[in-house]
Amino acid sequence: MISSLIEHAATFHADTEIVSRPPEGHLRRTTWSQVRDQSKQVANALAELGINQGDRIATLAWNSDRHLTLYFGVSGAGAVMHTVNPRLFVEQIVYIINHAEDRVLFFDTTFAPLVGQLAGELSSVETYVVMTDREHMPDIPGLPEGRLRCWEGFIGGQSTHYDWPEFDERSASSLCYTSGTTGNPKGVLYSHRSTMLHTLMIAARDAIDIHSGSRILLVVPMFHANAWGTPYTAAMVGATLVMPGPHLDGESVYNLMKSEGVNQSQGVPTVWMMLFSYLDEHPEIDPHELGLRVAGTGGAALPQSMIERFDREFGAESMQGWGMTETSPLCVIGRLLPKHEGLSDEERTQIRLKQGRGIWGVDLKIVDDDGNRLPWDGKAFGEVWVRGPWIASGYFKGEGGEKLDAEGYFPTGDVATIDPDGYLQLVDRAKDVIKSGGEWVSSIDLENAAMGHPAVAEAAVIGVPHPKWQERPVLIAVLRKGCSATREELLEYLAGEVVKWWLPDDVVFVDELPHTATGKVVKLKLREQYRDHRLPG
Repeated sequence: MISSLIEHAATFHADTEIVSRPPEGHLRRTTWSQVRDQSKQVANALAELGINQGDRIATLAWNSDRHLTLYFGVSGAGAVMHTVNPRLFVEQIVYIINHAEDRVLFFDTTFAPLVGQLAGELSSVETYVVMTDREHMPDIPGLPEGRLRCWEGFIGGQSTHYDWPEFDERSASSLCYTSGTTGNPKGVLYSHRSTMLHTLMIAARDAIDIHSGSRILLVVPMFHANAWGTPYTAAMVGATLVMPGPHLDGESVYNLMKSEGVNQSQGVPTVWMMLFSYLDEHPEIDPHELGLRVAGTGGAALPQSMIERFDREFGAESMQGWGMTETSPLCVIGRLLPKHEGLSDEERTQIRLKQGRGIWGVDLKIVDDDGNRLPWDGKAFGEVWVRGPWIASGYFKGEGGEKLDAEGYFPTGDVATIDPDGYLQLVDRAKDVIKSGGEWVSSIDLENAAMGHPAVAEAAVIGVPHPKWQERPVLIAVLRKGCSATREELLEYLAGEVVKWWLPDDVVFVDELPHTATGKVVKLKLREQYRDHRLPG
């Protein structure tokens, strides 16, 4: 039961802090014992509303102690914690909440205008709870009379005594929907059993190695695959969580890291880019003074330039993992082996560019277009399939039909190689890979190479039609603030980084790239935008 996690944290790590900066801006401090008490108040309040086991409870919220309280109070009571991504299109949010049939919607004040816009289209939501105090209660004209509650009033009068129920460990505990870049988003339902097994593995030394001495800056959103499972693992080991709420700009992140003595962090590369940009504007800051030990990344491939900058300027190990909403999400983690200790820094970096080796519980295979298994030689690449106790067997309400093959493996849609040591390295998404003259070009490797140029802040590579070669790569680049570069300069730089036939046929400079709600570049939009792009010559 997930409730056992918060009980353990409150019993053995009662005074360990949870630090949050909510939308209201002030820093709020609480403890694991207080989170436990409030989660029981949440459970009592939901019972008063007539919420039953299996009912879905939605959130539109940033990372905070209140959101953390819901993680345990909702699931612990037997209901299903449904974290909704507020960065999706309004139409997608309406679809998701109605499809999940959520009965209660908790939300931060930031999203009050959005909720006012949504309320008239949400068919199942009976109660709306603003996660704030009475002083900051917003006015939401679109909500029907009597259905809007304040967090303080909602749980304030409830008892902190609650006997957590016990039920089948395979019962649903939480629900996350995919980003839905094509078609409607699909729901992934996690169970108490799958969540607990995933939680145990995250804490392992050869996985993320979260422990009681960890002071974790949790930048990855709690609405993104349960923040990679970190809230559960932090409770299991009594780690300190530092949560920035909506304040994700470089200055805010730096100040929070400094004031709270953060030694571990987890976030997508785009957040670290904002931090780097802030540090570039303030050369007087020495990042070594932060004491950061591990910078965890996921959601997008980790560029070599980022690995090197964390090493050089922070003295921190940048470590990436790979997975997806459908895999809870952790499947592989990028840690070095003892035999790599004698390698040069450059050789070690090349290994760290790979997404990592499978953790216990996850089986991997790569297959060709006909479904045949491919060798783990670091050269053959094919679609990655995974199976394990925390890997989805399908989607909520059977959307998309049967997904598993005869061996019980789930298709990820990612194309990768696996080397003899078991290190998986992404080549591309199956839909993004560039086929040129019968050969495949890895857009991920090209993007990482381009971002090694000192003037490039972010890069995306897509394939455009070519009369002879079928497709050729085009590099779309965002330059760093105050920097300049030409097409010729970037191509000359890349000529020393990749094989000749991988070199882009053109370079396009833009002010910004389109991103999904989870921070990934929207290649589909770029391909549509540049499908008629004329290549030089």
